[in-house]
Amino acid sequence: MSVFKNGKFYHYEFQLHGRRHRGSTGTASKPQAIAEERRQRERLEKSYSQILEEEGREQQRKTIQFAADEFLQDYRAKHRSATFAEYALGHVCKLLGGSLVMEITPNVVKRYQADRLNEKASPKTINDEVSLLLRLCGEQGVLIRATLHRDKALKLPLPPPPGRPYSSEEKSRMLAEAQKLRTPQMHAALALDLNTGLRDKELREIRWEQIDLVQKKSLTVGKSKTEAGTGRVIPLNETAMAALEAHAAWYTRRFGECRPEWYVFAFGSPLPKDPTRPITSFKTAWIKVRKKAEVKGRWHDNRHTLVTELAESGAGDEVIMSIAGHVSRAMLSRYSHVRMEAKRRALDEIATRQRAADEKRKEEAGQQEAAVVSQPVLVQ
Repeated sequence: MSVFKNGKFYHYEFQLHGRRHRGSTGTASKPQAIAEERRQRERLEKSYSQILEEEGREQQRKTIQFAADEFLQDYRAKHRSATFAEYALGHVCKLLGGSLVMEITPNVVKRYQADRLNEKASPKTINDEVSLLLRLCGEQGVLIRATLHRDKALKLPLPPPPGRPYSSEEKSRMLAEAQKLRTPQMHAALALDLNTGLRDKELREIRWEQIDLVQKKSLTVGKSKTEAGTGRVIPLNETAMAALEAHAAWYTRRFGECRPEWYVFAFGSPLPKDPTRPITSFKTAWIKVRKKAEVKGRWHDNRHTLVTELAESGAGDEVIMSIAGHVSRAMLSRYSHVRMEAKRRALDEIATRQRAADEKRKEEAGQQEAAVVSQPVLVQ
């Protein structure tokens, strides 16, 4: 046994199974340092399975609130934003915070689902909360998950996605109304969103250095919701190019230049005032545009619209996912609303090709019959 002071805290050093182990005890008290050195030695002498069992028992003795606080501390260190986890676990702790982890059972989870449904929470929100709750439970959560999955009670069924694609006429009316607003920011943002499918935050936080209007005529997405979405490059079509060029000209007149580090959609209301900060929301302008254009829908439906149009145009899944930044075909299917007209066109095209083949076959058969009839009959 050996403890020694190095700086503010005591450190330990000992040999075990031919290997030297050193570390800080995290305390300036020698008796506590000796106890910590003994604890470290005993921990290393145990088998790995014993350590896991002990950690599992320790986890079960925690309250859900304590486990959630620990989880969020680690989550904040590893993620850019912890809003999602904080919101979800806030509801979990409100209903189950005082319960011990060991008290969580499949029936407790089912009751939680029912309670949250009574509070008018959406099935998707409840599924997210249950997923985090089971993560707090460690190994016990794995067993609960398996039981709920067997009982077909792990996830609540989701309703059809609320999104819908806008028609070409609706898009035209919205863009026309956006152009009438006092600031051209809304027209440029709407045109860009309808033709690139950017998520709201991706659009609001885009900087001029991410846009190439001269050579590549493309846009590079910054930090995204998914790893697949971050850094993806999206070509700019003529509609997006025209809107951005007009916006850049107005931006230069207002701020003197388009500095690479400045935000394309600057902060300020009713007119942009600070290009070093991004706009916080398009909500007010979007409500005006939608109302005057007599269109019902959400801002996120711009993204639904692009994915649907790409699917209808015959673009492959890989192309669509590289533009939209999706990570799976399952997620892609939630965004693609191939319209009845497109389905009808696709099926009509099959019938058209079949009819052409039938007519060609009949024509060839007729030509063969005519050739047989026209052959001279030999008289013996």
